[in-house]
Amino acid sequence: MPFYVTTAIPYVNAAPHLGHALELVQADVLARHRRLRGQQVRFLTGTDDNAVKNVRAARAAGVPVEEFVKTNAARFAALREPLALSFDDFIATSADRRHAYGVRRLWRECAAAGDFYRRTYRGLYCGGCEQFYQPDELAGAVCPEHGTEPEAIEEENWFFRLGRYQGAILRELESGRVRVLPEARRNEVLAFVRGGLADFSVSRPAARAGGWGIGVPGDPEQVVYVWWDALANYVTALGYGTGDEAYRTWWTDAGERVHLIGKGIVRFHAVYWLALLLSAGQPLPTTIVVHDYLTVDGAKIAKSAGNAVDPAALVDRYGSDALRWWLLAEVAPVGDTDFTAERLIRRANQDLAHGIGNLVHRTASLLRRYREGGVPEVPQVGIDLPSQIDRALDRYDFRAATRAVTATVAEANRLIETRRPWEGSADVDSVLGTLLHTCRVLATELEPFLPHGAKRLRRQLDDGEQGPAFPRWE
Repeated sequence: MPFYVTTAIPYVNAAPHLGHALELVQADVLARHRRLRGQQVRFLTGTDDNAVKNVRAARAAGVPVEEFVKTNAARFAALREPLALSFDDFIATSADRRHAYGVRRLWRECAAAGDFYRRTYRGLYCGGCEQFYQPDELAGAVCPEHGTEPEAIEEENWFFRLGRYQGAILRELESGRVRVLPEARRNEVLAFVRGGLADFSVSRPAARAGGWGIGVPGDPEQVVYVWWDALANYVTALGYGTGDEAYRTWWTDAGERVHLIGKGIVRFHAVYWLALLLSAGQPLPTTIVVHDYLTVDGAKIAKSAGNAVDPAALVDRYGSDALRWWLLAEVAPVGDTDFTAERLIRRANQDLAHGIGNLVHRTASLLRRYREGGVPEVPQVGIDLPSQIDRALDRYDFRAATRAVTATVAEANRLIETRRPWEGSADVDSVLGTLLHTCRVLATELEPFLPHGAKRLRRQLDDGEQGPAFPRWE
């Protein structure tokens, strides 16, 4: 069955940082792994261009909004090469014609269901989150996400009847038809829904947005709220409402529709998005995978915090393999993870240079020395690795998947040390055949995790290429 995987689409008010790279690499591993297993896959990412915070950032930079947004969106798209990404589609929501059309179509379908009404509203608005907060949701009168005091705003907006869908959303979540992972995040969403769902604002005055955004159908004074706009990208990129066959293939008929998101936007994806789709009579996502944050010195990575880490610069210094491996092997499934270059180096040296790379180098050297490069393969060590990785990624535990790899490497190295094939034991062919098979399995199974490194490992095994597959960093 087709597998559709998406990332959240980030605001383009600033350059991409390491937190964005985490989600992109996770999604890329899922996409490559499913392709490796012979499954049809579509991997979507993109940028959220229509936020008021993008308008403010452009004004602060003294650059026309369209030019500012286009430039920054291109910087996110350009992560494809340094991070070795394999996305099939990239949607920039301000420039892609599919998007505006699909958003208006979705709006009209929800309007036809009777789920909109217009009223004046006064609330506390965080420009960083692009959302209103209730006073009891604030942490000491400041936004829990950004640590800034929300602005008191009064305006007339269109509202969506979210409360109408409380029961339906609860049934989808409780039944597991829509999975939210990990379990702690599912429990948070369930508690939020059970606590009662209030209708929410789904438009903003066009004047406050400077005319930037997608106009509300039939109401030129309003633009569609950026979160409604942004969530729709998962279906507008498939030609929603146009009759495009891609929508049927990758949404209506897909076996799995998976969203990877950060913990700060769970409510939008696991509650609001479900309600919009229910209103429009469309299928729901099957899985919402939530990751926690990357931090520096304990603080969430963010441009506003002055601690942004440029992933492209890290790749320039250490290579894509080292960065991808750190993001997959070090980042905890639950809880924030602190980044330092020292930790990246330590993990790359331990697992890649001294672990995987050294094993394949030793195996290739022993084969050249004692059997002129060839022996029959003996499936013994590593035969369970593919199924171990399958099980780990089925529960979206990237760290467990990488640990299955390093455990296999450790087992193969123990075989070398205990059997010592260089001493000319009678079963040297069996030992070398086992090592060769293990290394080939590793090179294959590592392709989703380390696409460049896996190619180098295969060249060492198949073509006799010498030299380290992974450098050692100081």
